[in-house]
Amino acid sequence: MKIAIVGAAGRMGKKLIELAEGTELEVVSRVDVAEGYERTWGAGVEGVIDFSHHTGVPAGVRKAAEEGIPYLIGTTGLAPDEQAVVDEAAKRIPVVQSGNYSLGVNLLVELARKAAALLGPEYDVEITEMHHRHKKDAPSGTALMLKDSVVAGRAPQSAGRQPPVVFGRHGDVGERPRGEIAIHALRGGSVVGDHTVVFAGDLERVELVHKAQDRAAFAAGALKALLWAKGRPAGKYTMRDVLGFA
Repeated sequence: MKIAIVGAAGRMGKKLIELAEGTELEVVSRVDVAEGYERTWGAGVEGVIDFSHHTGVPAGVRKAAEEGIPYLIGTTGLAPDEQAVVDEAAKRIPVVQSGNYSLGVNLLVELARKAAALLGPEYDVEITEMHHRHKKDAPSGTALMLKDSVVAGRAPQSAGRQPPVVFGRHGDVGERPRGEIAIHALRGGSVVGDHTVVFAGDLERVELVHKAQDRAAFAAGALKALLWAKGRPAGKYTMRDVLGFA
């Protein structure tokens, strides 16, 4: 399968190119705004992996829709209008979109969903994430995935009501309301990615933890997901679909 990597000059882009070597995926186009890279992919590309800046995603996914090839999005922080373009393209091509492509993280997300369902809103949920000092968006896409997973797990008990969500705390915030989900972002050093979901009850505390040791974990999952998407019907997919959790 001949593929293009968008955001090829970045950390993830370079790791994707490295891991694809020697597999059934052949990187035939390296796209980036950096000098020495292509500005877009040419003819013959059969699938695209995009780990660029969120502002570049709409143009890329539109082009892929025109060409009828699968598009995988690892970029996070899309604005509502950018996401709308992705959703529209998914009516024409398979689009895989996830805040994290590692097997371990997606297992963590599934465990968080099940824990939320079993423990219920009586257990307070705190989500923390830590990344390297160069990460620009906060909270991480993975932290938001975990929040959504907790919400989904509690859905049958919430009767459609959205729980209060806070991003950090400061000042006199008062007592913690029942059902609140809090997300905290830490930045520093060269941390690849740490995520923890805490379920704190009155008598016990459950902590689910994932720590990435190498970006190869994310890149390997993305390559697997693009291969999975080849030949799939048009639609928007996540790693839950790829791994058979959905």
